[in-house]
Amino acid sequence: MEAGLRQKLDSDLKQALRSRDTVKQSVIRLVLAAVNNAETARQAKLVTDWTNQGKSLEDINNAEIARQAKLEDGDILGVIAKEAKQREESISAFKQGNRPDLVAREEAELAILKGYLPQQMTRDEIMTEARQVIAEVGAEGPGDKGKVMPKLIAKLKGRADGREINAVVTELLK
Repeated sequence: MEAGLRQKLDSDLKQALRSRDTVKQSVIRLVLAAVNNAETARQAKLVTDWTNQGKSLEDINNAEIARQAKLEDGDILGVIAKEAKQREESISAFKQGNRPDLVAREEAELAILKGYLPQQMTRDEIMTEARQVIAEVGAEGPGDKGKVMPKLIAKLKGRADGREINAVVTELLK
């Protein structure tokens, strides 16, 4: 299911092109470009890591790098969530600037992005997951937050806001 979300984006883009839905076309193209940029950055990091390990550029298999750099659905959801968050911030700024035309455009784009995101978790659901991860890693106080956060963020990627996760973990580890 690694390519499931990417395939959905591609097919939705084709459908938007057929129906001449310019807003949806724009949003999906933006997401696909962001995914490609993230994969390119990941490829560059892999090449750098491998050369730092003493491998020469001739020894590096380009197909293997491309395979390892390919984003999975969870990573793509992270990209979409980031784009959605940017829209929310823009909406807030445009409302303050009294720009209803731009607010309407950003809200339309946000609605499309939210269609790809899973239902967001409630604070209680985040608490339940956080307690489970805290028990798994044996965290006992604020100093163990560094053990909990990476696991919990990876587990809840795309389903919960990072700030909310941080607030819950901070509260539970007091």
